[in-house]
Amino acid sequence: MELDWLKKWSLYSPSHTALKDAETGREVSYLEFYRGSVRLAAWLRDTHQVGAGDRVAVLAGNELEYFFLFFALQRLNAILVPINYRLTSREVEFILSDCQPKLILCQKQFRSVVGSIEMKTENFEELRRKLDDAPSAPADAQEIPIQATPDTVCMILYTSGTTGHPKGALIHHGMLYWNSINTGLRLNLTQNERVLAFLPLFHTGGWNVLNTPCFHRGATVILMKKFDADQILQLADSESLTILFGVPTMMDMLARSPYFFGAQLKSVRYAIVGGEPMSLELIRTWQEKGIPIRQGYGLTEFGPNVFSLNEDDSVRKIGSIGFPNFYIEAQIIDDTGKVVPPGDDTVGELALKGPTATLGYYGRPDATQETIRDGWLFTGDLVRRDAEGYFYVVGRKKDMFISGAENVYPAEIEQVLTSHPQVHEAAVIGVPDARWGEVGKAFVTLEKGAAVSETELLSYCQQNLARYKVPKYFEFLATLPKGDSGKVLKKALRAEPTL
Repeated sequence: MELDWLKKWSLYSPSHTALKDAETGREVSYLEFYRGSVRLAAWLRDTHQVGAGDRVAVLAGNELEYFFLFFALQRLNAILVPINYRLTSREVEFILSDCQPKLILCQKQFRSVVGSIEMKTENFEELRRKLDDAPSAPADAQEIPIQATPDTVCMILYTSGTTGHPKGALIHHGMLYWNSINTGLRLNLTQNERVLAFLPLFHTGGWNVLNTPCFHRGATVILMKKFDADQILQLADSESLTILFGVPTMMDMLARSPYFFGAQLKSVRYAIVGGEPMSLELIRTWQEKGIPIRQGYGLTEFGPNVFSLNEDDSVRKIGSIGFPNFYIEAQIIDDTGKVVPPGDDTVGELALKGPTATLGYYGRPDATQETIRDGWLFTGDLVRRDAEGYFYVVGRKKDMFISGAENVYPAEIEQVLTSHPQVHEAAVIGVPDARWGEVGKAFVTLEKGAAVSETELLSYCQQNLARYKVPKYFEFLATLPKGDSGKVLKKALRAEPTL
């Protein structure tokens, strides 16, 4: 298994653009990418004594140097720990105390987040100076080959912590390699891909949905500081993008941009959508623009690219995540612990097996044993499979609530609510009820200029859902609280006063 992707592409296509900064126009060839990673590895080793197994934590925005650092640390068998710079000092301190980094690289604008933590800290900006000041090519004696094995950990990605303290998922070289293989097979990736990177680099989507698979193929990644619908549509044409990516909220924002109508998007083959099902209306909006939609599913601990739905099925199988990617096995486990057989549409927990599985959580053998059992990774997501074998996410296991002895899956109710022409977004949680144990509470945002009453929504749900699934309460919000990946934060909704 070849792990030194940059060295190979610096030989095969040295002048081909690997990275481009969308803001400044700065471009980096694969030869420059490779040489820069070697130089940074030598600096980290010689100046900061970073070596095998050491963790290097980073608080920085989306900068080209972040990618150089990632591959530099691989040369030392060291581990990158991206940290969400939007966290409070207390939250950051927990992560740092958990992973105990040898070095913290912090962008100046985020130094206040690190606060008074007594750990060795270097300015992230020093990476650029080292790249700019170093000689144009390393001598043979300075080359630092990657000597890792597939099981060598190269990154720790901390989960969002929506169920308590965050856990650090161990990302190893084998995960990156096989995720790239699976992604390439399902998306037909080539060296000619030109993709945008705008998700934050403390998120698995920022690294592994498209970026690392593209680096594996010698393709081009164009980096944005953050999501900007107007800018993305302009770049889609000026940079001849081949694939778009986003969660449904982002795809909706793109479709509502004033630039959407004029954008040609002739080079875009399709858009990849994950995180949650995309509405039929929005799918058709993009199809009318000539952009097919590929719905998918993934998670930090497994890949992250796990399922994909072919664009031909986007309407016929709306809401489906399709089939498992090439080198992935999937099972549905019912409440009794038995495997749900094909042809049975019983809802159960999704369990996965394959080379893209995490090795576990850093320093958390308890959480690892709870998640990985008998070689299967239990996702916590509830799914069903239809008669044709297509999978559907019903909801999170911990989101499910029981009303009058009936299991209720919020995702099903949310899909009904968002099918109402005046509803923009919806999220449903279970709240205590004296009679039924729990009942549904729906949080709803409306389309611009729309007006619909609680009574009308209640009637709409009664027409489309079994009685026990119909929410008892409705609350209208201007916006739903969302995390960095665009997913709704139900933890924040549960903190809302209940009726």
